[in-house]
Amino acid sequence: MTIERVQTGVRLEKRLVKVLKALAEHRDMSLGDLIEGVVLHAFEGRTPFSPATLETIGQLKRIYGLELGAADSHRLAETGGEGG
Repeated sequence: MTIERVQTGVRLEKRLVKVLKALAEHRDMSLGDLIEGVVLHAFEGRTPFSPATLETIGQLKRIYGLELGAADSHRLAETGGEGG
């Protein structure tokens, strides 16, 4: 299937980006491809990750100190940081 991609200016939580980049590298894919896959699965109400991949994600979250969960997604407040 032929698609057209666009560059975005999305800002994400720093540790979340580290985990996503590490997971993409672990799966030998680009960060963009990983995010596209996650979103397409979510749009269909399907989980994008196998139990083994979820374990890898858990390990990466511990390594990078990511303690955020889905319940936190609507309660995040930015502290300034890079570009803020």
